[in-house]
Amino acid sequence: MPPARRLIRLLVRHSPTVVRLPVAVLLVLGGLFSVLPFLGLWMLPLGLLLLAVDLPTLRPGVSALIIRSRRWTAERLRRVRRRAWA
Repeated sequence: MPPARRLIRLLVRHSPTVVRLPVAVLLVLGGLFSVLPFLGLWMLPLGLLLLAVDLPTLRPGVSALIIRSRRWTAERLRRVRRRAWA
């Protein structure tokens, strides 16, 4: 299991809200400042996912966003693969 997956599983399943909320807020803020070299855009969705664990009002929106992004990514991959084989 990759180390990042282990950390995320630990945060979601075993950490209290007191630990998860600050980590989630820091990840969202880091994602917003993704122009800096050590911060990345990957931090934003991860922070939103962690926030959605503790804030039920965010769950439908985050869930819909995840579904849309997975569909968009799958479609992009299909197009790239078609071009590669053509």
